[in-house]
Amino acid sequence: MQCTRVTAERARRLRLNLGLALTALLLAFAGLVAGSEGWSWRSLMAPDAALIVGEIRAPRTLGAWFTGALLGLAGAVAQGLFRNPLADPYLLGSASGASLGVVLVLAASALGGQAISLASVDALLRVGLVGAALAGALGGVLLTLLLATGAQHTTRLLLAGVVVGVVLSAISDLVTTAAPDALRGKQVFMLGSTGFLGWPAVLLMAAGLALVLPLAWRLARALDALSLGEATAQTLGLPLARLRIVLVAVLALATGLAVSQAGLIAFVGLVAPHLVRRFAPAPQGYTLVASAAMGGVLLLAADVLARTLIAPQELPVGVLTAVLGGGYLLWLLHRKGIR
Repeated sequence: MQCTRVTAERARRLRLNLGLALTALLLAFAGLVAGSEGWSWRSLMAPDAALIVGEIRAPRTLGAWFTGALLGLAGAVAQGLFRNPLADPYLLGSASGASLGVVLVLAASALGGQAISLASVDALLRVGLVGAALAGALGGVLLTLLLATGAQHTTRLLLAGVVVGVVLSAISDLVTTAAPDALRGKQVFMLGSTGFLGWPAVLLMAAGLALVLPLAWRLARALDALSLGEATAQTLGLPLARLRIVLVAVLALATGLAVSQAGLIAFVGLVAPHLVRRFAPAPQGYTLVASAAMGGVLLLAADVLARTLIAPQELPVGVLTAVLGGGYLLWLLHRKGIR
C-alpha cells in the first residue's frame, strides 16, 4: 500500500512537471507572437522582426516568467514560514516599502519641476525608480525585523509586517498629497506592468532566482520541520531564529527583485503554491521549486492575455492577475478547498 501511494505521488509530480514545461513553452511562443495588434503572425516575417521580437517581445516574455517565478517562490516560502496558506510575498512590508520608494522619487522630481511618469521615463530615471523600489522593499522588510526584534516569534513578525505595511502606505499617501503629480506614476506601479521589462531586467532577475532558489531548497527541511510545529522543530535541534532570518532574507530578496521590475503583481505568489499543493502535494523542497515554475507560468499567461484581450490597448497585468487569482480563491472558498 505504501509503495503504491509513493508511486502515485511520483506520477502526479511528473504530470505536473511535464504540464508546466509544456505550458511554459507554448506561452513563450505566444508571447513572441502577441503584439500591439493582438495575434500578429506577420510580425515574425517583417523586415524589423529581429528588433521587435529580440528587443521587445522576447525580454518581456522571459521577464514575465522570471517575475512570476520569483513571486511564486516567495509565496511558497512565506506560506511555509508562517504555516498559513493565506500568506503572500507582500506580508512583511515589502510592497508598501517599494511603493513608498517609487513615490519618493516621483515626488522629488515633480517638486523639482519635472513631473514624470513610469510610461515616459528615460533609461537613467528608470534605473532610479527600479533602485528605489528595490531599496524600499528591502527597507520595509528590515523595518519589520527591527520592530519584531528579530525573527524569534512568528506571530510577532507577522504583526510587525502588518503594522509596517499600514504605516508606510500612510506615508506614501501623505507624499502624494503633497505632490499630486506623483499619483499617476504610483498608480501605474500599484497596478503592475511587464511592459518595461528589458534584457537588463531579465538578467538581474535570472541572477536573483539562481541565488535564492538553491538557498530556499537547502532550507526546505527546516520548513518541513516548521510545518509540524515549533515545539517539534526545536526538538530536532534546529536553530529556528537563525533559519527564520535566512528565510525572511530569501523572501525579501525574491519579492524585492520582482516588485522593483514589474510593480505590484497581485495574487501570483498566493495562488501558485495553492495550485502546486492541489495537483501534486509534496514535501517543501519540491513545493518550492514547483511553485516558482507555476508562478512563472501564471504571470506569463496573464501577460499574454493582457496584451491581446483588448488590443491595441493593453490591460494592466496586475489587475488581470487579481481578477483571475481572486476568482480562483473564491472558488476554493466555495468548495472549502483551502487546507
